[in-house]
Amino acid sequence: MDRTLYNTYVDILKTQLVPAMGCTEPIAVAYAASLAAQALRKSEDAGPAFVRRVHISVSSNIIKNVKSVIVPNTDGLHGLEAAAAAGIVAGDPTKKLLVISQVTGAQKELIRDFLQEADFVVEESDSGELFDILITLSSDSHTAQCRIAGTHTNVVRIASDGTTELEKSLAAESNEEHSQLEALLMEKIVEFAGCVEIADVKEVLDQQIRCNMDIAKEGLTHAYGARIGQVLLKARGNDPVTRARAYAAAASDARMGGCEKPVVINSGSGNQGITASIPVIIYAEHLGSTQEQLYRALVVSNLVTLHLKCGIGPLSAYCGAISAGCGAAAGVTWLYGGGFKEIAHTVVNALAINSGVICDGAKASCAAKIASAVEAGLLGMEMYRQGSQFHGGDGIVSKGVENTIRNVSQLASQGMRKTDTEIIKIMLQG
Repeated sequence: MDRTLYNTYVDILKTQLVPAMGCTEPIAVAYAASLAAQALRKSEDAGPAFVRRVHISVSSNIIKNVKSVIVPNTDGLHGLEAAAAAGIVAGDPTKKLLVISQVTGAQKELIRDFLQEADFVVEESDSGELFDILITLSSDSHTAQCRIAGTHTNVVRIASDGTTELEKSLAAESNEEHSQLEALLMEKIVEFAGCVEIADVKEVLDQQIRCNMDIAKEGLTHAYGARIGQVLLKARGNDPVTRARAYAAAASDARMGGCEKPVVINSGSGNQGITASIPVIIYAEHLGSTQEQLYRALVVSNLVTLHLKCGIGPLSAYCGAISAGCGAAAGVTWLYGGGFKEIAHTVVNALAINSGVICDGAKASCAAKIASAVEAGLLGMEMYRQGSQFHGGDGIVSKGVENTIRNVSQLASQGMRKTDTEIIKIMLQG
């Protein structure tokens, strides 16, 4: 394999598969708030009580994904105000998406007090960016501001009292990341999975296996959310398909329910990181696969998920778990000995089955959508293993896997824009 492309794929895995605690949108709000508080403290040598006013301006998709999900380490609080308050009171900005991973009991009380004492203003951003967070903090005599845009940790502006500490073009980093992800192609992903030196990816994949399975077990043993994982195991038995769906759903149950365990994300999403990895791990156990086979299958599942998500974008009306379910099925197909042809047909079949499932924000029902996405992916795999497939011209399916992926990207990024607007309108009415 071309060495430059090889290094690009390794770098993609290392930069995209990172740990995060909680739903990544409220965590990004907490991260921005912690950076703004840090900037304000340079003028005010005091604790969070000096912050009198918190102005939160975010894009509509951030509103959608923060509205209902519990912010971890807050004793059950949810919403933009809670996320910002956690970042201001207890955030460690050096930890980025783990910004509120080490909150003490005393700080949890301070977060609740701060929510009562400070003046919070929330508004929808008019910047036109799909992913935009602007936090402005004011004390009696000073102000500070932080803006994150494009992706969850892309800090584009920090300022205090009108003096800019950091400012950079939103397009520069976003374009660089997008260009890197555009190097992903199904055939090259399969080639890379077959030749990658395990030492180059072992650390990041070990962390994904450890973190994501740990939170799955948490979700199966405690009453988080709607307990979708527990319901599946009780109702459907213990076969590998059910276990793959149940463990993935249980991890989301816990994560959406405020569990304080981290997950390793994919495409900026914990739910997608969960969906892309856990079914592959379950099937590796079921098939008695070697550790090396598991690593290579996870390379397939993660990179296929990232490839499918690249053209859709980080936030849309299209449920990202669908892409990750396809990725998981691609990884399982690898475990069964499948190559490019088998993996390509699995992905096309899966996309034909479930594309169009809506994203109506982060909340308990995400776990059920994950279960559905995993089932669709595994059905797509079984179809091809048994000599059945969808063909070009069947709805959004075109001849060639890359053409079908482009069709789905167009559907999600362009065709569902009005759907996204209506979803947000409905959610805000509730």
